[in-house]
Amino acid sequence: MQNYLFLTMSLFKRSSDLLLLLVNILSVVSSDEANASVSTLAEKWTRTPSLIPATGAVFKPAGSSMFSVNLLSSFPEDLEISNYCSDLLHIFGERYVAYVNCLVPAARPVKVCQNCYASYGRLSDIYLNISSDQMGAGNESCRDSLLRSDRLMLVYALFNNLKDLWMKSNCDNCIIKGYGSLTNDTLYFMDILNHTLSCFEKYSPGNHTELCKSCKTTYSELNVLYSGMEKNQTMCIDIEDAMNVTRRLWSKNFNCSFPREETVPVIAVSSFMLFLPIIFYLSSFLHSEQKKRKLIHPKRAKSYTNMNIQDKQN
Repeated sequence: MQNYLFLTMSLFKRSSDLLLLLVNILSVVSSDEANASVSTLAEKWTRTPSLIPATGAVFKPAGSSMFSVNLLSSFPEDLEISNYCSDLLHIFGERYVAYVNCLVPAARPVKVCQNCYASYGRLSDIYLNISSDQMGAGNESCRDSLLRSDRLMLVYALFNNLKDLWMKSNCDNCIIKGYGSLTNDTLYFMDILNHTLSCFEKYSPGNHTELCKSCKTTYSELNVLYSGMEKNQTMCIDIEDAMNVTRRLWSKNFNCSFPREETVPVIAVSSFMLFLPIIFYLSSFLHSEQKKRKLIHPKRAKSYTNMNIQDKQN
């Protein structure tokens, strides 16, 4: 009986050991398969482009880089712009860049009209060709395809921004029609301005009193010319800015004084308005004294005596 129990226990122990061994073997095999499956899935994932990339990741589509180009070129031909309109758009871009490159150096001191009118004229010409209803080469118009084909209307917005800048500068007052050259008034003003600045430069190293005396004539002529252009509305931002700088040099830097002719009527009117209350009260006082004298005169007594004499005669 004891031998039977001992044999049974040994068999049970061996079977449990075999069972543990089988479990360990199965766990090792399953882990290897899982790792292999995970590595396979990871390899497939890296080969397949993700539709939703992770944050900070850069999406790079698999295959050739011509994917996006082929996509854009797959639109129907009737939706694409023609070669003629594409050439106009290219010319517009070149002239737009040229005009902006001219504006930036002319910002200070302001010379946007006298330096950039030619480039603005060329930009206006190409935009007129784009926005015109008239048919161009090949009997076609580019207005709808380049200006109205999308909500942004980029060409229209870009040109109008520069056009607003041109209008605010009043450059049309200084440029003849057709953007060929500056007006005669503008050229004459620039000539007098150059003479004035040359005089400032000549006498500025020495005594400023000499500068005020020697440059007074040219500076006076410049002021008279500017006042006339301001009155006739024939000046642009270039002239306005140049005159402001010149006046600042004359009064602030050189401490020169120049009595302007228009101040004389202002002083006369101000003096009259100042003495007007005094004249009013003085006239009121004299008028009241005259009335008092008239009331004191005894007219009543004389009229009563005349009435008694007439009664006696009757």
